[in-house]
Amino acid sequence: MQNHPIPSVTDPLQYRAIGIVRGIYKPQDDETFTRGKIIDVKGNEIDSVVLGRVITLIRNHVSLEKPHLWVVYPRCRNNQNLHLQITGIWEPSTLNKDVVVQEELSNESSSFKVDSDELSEGDDYFSIRGELIFTNPEENEAVVKIRQKPRNQQKKVLPFKVNLKGAIPINYLKHFISFDVRRVDYQLLVEDFQIIGPIPKSSTNNKSRKNLKR
Repeated sequence: MQNHPIPSVTDPLQYRAIGIVRGIYKPQDDETFTRGKIIDVKGNEIDSVVLGRVITLIRNHVSLEKPHLWVVYPRCRNNQNLHLQITGIWEPSTLNKDVVVQEELSNESSSFKVDSDELSEGDDYFSIRGELIFTNPEENEAVVKIRQKPRNQQKKVLPFKVNLKGAIPINYLKHFISFDVRRVDYQLLVEDFQIIGPIPKSSTNNKSRKNLKR
């Protein structure tokens, strides 16, 4: 059973970008429920969208007048602005524990066996795992590439980039890194990171080299 909104890592090279943000979700309007903003305790308004399977849960079980702990996927629009995709809600004290509260984790868990809404990591924690493709330690800037698993074999899913604020040494470029990140206003600040290792050379590169030799 899943007892945490951010699951444990199952593979050392497991890519992901997931976090938790407390706030009030305000839809754009009555007719556009899936697009809106998460308004945090400071009044910051973060552009957000609600992903498919969570819509029914929110409509039927969640009061939008109150703040909640949202499970989100971070995205960076125009490589700058923070954007959130709402994939679930962490509120086991009030939600029915038999309700699946996370779209992406529905295959891993169908219920929650905890009664506390508080998490040891605290609010606004994000787990970012991927390839470091850019870093500027002097400016506290870093960019991580995240690769997604395709939902079906016929559809190719393109990787995306997440911008972080933190001094990551340049010699870790092209390394797989696990980041512990905290959202502060509209930025994702690195609190800690662990170097997993260099990115393995892909088999596609090896195939292309063989083709060039021919």
